[in-house]
Amino acid sequence: SVSPTVSFHKMCPEFPLEYFGCRFSWNADLMPGLDPVVLRDQLFMLWNQKDLQTVTLSSLSEQQALALQRRALNLLIDTQASFVDGLINIYQLNSLDPAILVLYIMNLMSLRCYKEAAVLSVKLKLQKDLNMEEMCVPLILQNKLPLAESFVTGHYHLEQQLVTLLDSWCHAYFSVDEISRRYPRLSLTKHCMSQIQPKLLAKHVFRLMEKFNIDQGLCPNALHKRRLDSLRFLMYKTFVEKGMTEEIWSDHVQYVVADDLELRISLVELLVRYSDIQKAAQWALRYNIPRNRLPCGVWETQQDLLPDLQHIGGSAQTEDWIPSQSHCQKFYQVPLTKDKVHYVDSPEALQRCRNIVLKEGGVVGVDMEWQPTFGCISTQRVALIQLAALDQVFLLDLCVAGFCQHPGTVSFIRSLFSDRSIIKLGYGMSGDIKCLLATWQQLLEEPLKMEGVLDLLKIHPKIQRQKINRPQNGPKEVLVGEGSSEKGLSLLVQQVLKKPLDKTEQMSNWEKRPLRISQIRYAVADACCLLESCDKEECQGAQRVSPPRSDTEKGLLCGEKPSEDTPPLPPQHLRVVCDNMLQGLGRYLRCLGVDVIMLENTDDHRVAAKLAQAEGRFILTCGQPYQTLRSQVGEGRCLSLDCAEKARDQAARVLRHFNVQLKPCDIFSRCQACNSDQYTAVPRKDMVRMLKRKGFLQDDSEHTHQQEEGKLDDFPTRGVIPEIPRYVECQWAPLSELDPDTLTFPGGAPIQLHTVPPALLPRISLFYVCTRCGKVFWEGTHYGHVLSMFHDILHITDTEAEAQQH
Repeated sequence: SVSPTVSFHKMCPEFPLEYFGCRFSWNADLMPGLDPVVLRDQLFMLWNQKDLQTVTLSSLSEQQALALQRRALNLLIDTQASFVDGLINIYQLNSLDPAILVLYIMNLMSLRCYKEAAVLSVKLKLQKDLNMEEMCVPLILQNKLPLAESFVTGHYHLEQQLVTLLDSWCHAYFSVDEISRRYPRLSLTKHCMSQIQPKLLAKHVFRLMEKFNIDQGLCPNALHKRRLDSLRFLMYKTFVEKGMTEEIWSDHVQYVVADDLELRISLVELLVRYSDIQKAAQWALRYNIPRNRLPCGVWETQQDLLPDLQHIGGSAQTEDWIPSQSHCQKFYQVPLTKDKVHYVDSPEALQRCRNIVLKEGGVVGVDMEWQPTFGCISTQRVALIQLAALDQVFLLDLCVAGFCQHPGTVSFIRSLFSDRSIIKLGYGMSGDIKCLLATWQQLLEEPLKMEGVLDLLKIHPKIQRQKINRPQNGPKEVLVGEGSSEKGLSLLVQQVLKKPLDKTEQMSNWEKRPLRISQIRYAVADACCLLESCDKEECQGAQRVSPPRSDTEKGLLCGEKPSEDTPPLPPQHLRVVCDNMLQGLGRYLRCLGVDVIMLENTDDHRVAAKLAQAEGRFILTCGQPYQTLRSQVGEGRCLSLDCAEKARDQAARVLRHFNVQLKPCDIFSRCQACNSDQYTAVPRKDMVRMLKRKGFLQDDSEHTHQQEEGKLDDFPTRGVIPEIPRYVECQWAPLSELDPDTLTFPGGAPIQLHTVPPALLPRISLFYVCTRCGKVFWEGTHYGHVLSMFHDILHITDTEAEAQQH
């Protein structure tokens, strides 16, 4: 160039020449106004992509290499984030003296670049050389706890320090102002300040304890906070809601307060507020609370207590297997005598259980119980497993020493859940499976196979619609989650078996032995009611319509392959309703022969639920409406798709999911306008006659008419009705059903003659008219276009393939 060139290095003096391994020229005249820093980053990106790196520190002296590394180090913050890793690798910055790197990080901290300092310290692997509190506290105060977590992850001693730091802030007397005074240069927003509160911090502590596997003993403040909250919950549940018996409450209180003196004192204080001073005095005596820590009046009440009232709890009352008459009238009762309930706590008893439960083709009701911990322990272990089969119930006691970890017990659980021929019925089984995996580490090391498992929670609405027979003028059927005091399984039992479950023992202490009769009754009822709510034929049918487990967990229809037990389905037998966000999908499915109703843009999403319930259709939806619609029709009847996908790909997913066997003859077997699957064939001469009669085939010149008719007469098919095309699989109505005077079909729809271009007549020998809406179709290039679009999922026979080639 005749214009003077300026060295790139002179334009960016902070940038080392060795960065690229060669020199670049900068023509200031040809590129006016271009930021040299931007150009530098773009050049580095191209250079990095082309593998042109030629920096070799070994070719430089030690002083030169160190100087080059220092200069590159100063570029880490100035350059784009995507280039940082490349710079670190190229200039081997991890090999620098840690003291140099630490000084660099501390300099960033002094400049208030807390985020950048944390990110680079992780990339440079400097966590062990830095002070955790100095690095993480500014991040936490700026609401960047996830970044602080990434800083300590992988370094157990740092993970412990972070968790104990957060726990120290969970103390009741903690004030964020103390921390703010230590970091006066931090400008904290009100939102950030609101996040530094004991309640929120305790949640983070328990989450990180589980994530980093930290001993709870290192977090006394968070544990105390959680236990105190649990104690308050127990008081409200028992003395306000009356939802817990005093015996169950007593068991839980002793577990929650444990040996914590402050919690014991809080218990006495809460009893004075929620119950009465006598009960507070009894518990104060039990825990030997010092006089100076007792609420007003409790000490005096203690002195007045009679000897038989100074101790809590008396002799256990004997219970009958058959409850009171009032209980029987109000709640669902187990249809078994006590001798049909078998306690399984030994290998011998387990073998008898195996012989009954593991019968091929059987149906087993499965439920599990565990000790409520109210969040004090993150992972809960199963205490009791209930298995209902035929007219017997087996209670597997996992609290018996030696039985839980016996190889035969684990083997039985694997056999039960992996046997595809045995249907396992449960309700809301995700929690059961989580506790099951926490009980046996072996099930994590060698994952438990889940076959033949049917969660009634997912098909609850379907079952209730089939079972409930209400009078014509009776009350409205209650759907899941709508206007009922009963919830979950108890609601299902109430709807199907007319009486709800008694859930009083649900939150009892399931690790305390011996179990009370009322506990055993509750445990047996939870398993038996599953079998009574859904008979074998319904279970097998529900399994066929329920989506694969991975799909239901994610809430998305993402399975490419159908379930092995899903029978092949012709498209005409698949009936769906598409909400107004999936109209493109609906048009494609209708084009392929699927029975599709599409909501209009102005329709409410709930219209889809009403149509699905009334006509037995599957709902296809996406986004937020999925949760609402699913609760109305059941998870197996409402499928969610990815809105970001193209309509063609959505259609392919739906066909694969339902195992639809699409054939070429299914294409255009339904009217694209009204969804009807019935056509009538109209030969060209009849179409011409109708067009003339209605005035759609007129011209100013009679000679033109004669020419047109002459052209028609020249066709060899004149007067001959062509054969129905082989690719249309639909119902055909005779043309004689058309009213000759009004040119309307029996349903009242007139033929839409105005849509037929007169110029088309010489080329088309046969027209197809929808008998429901009167729309006129004819053969063109669309069929071949759709055929090629869905060729990968079409089922084409050799004969059909040969015919297509011709």
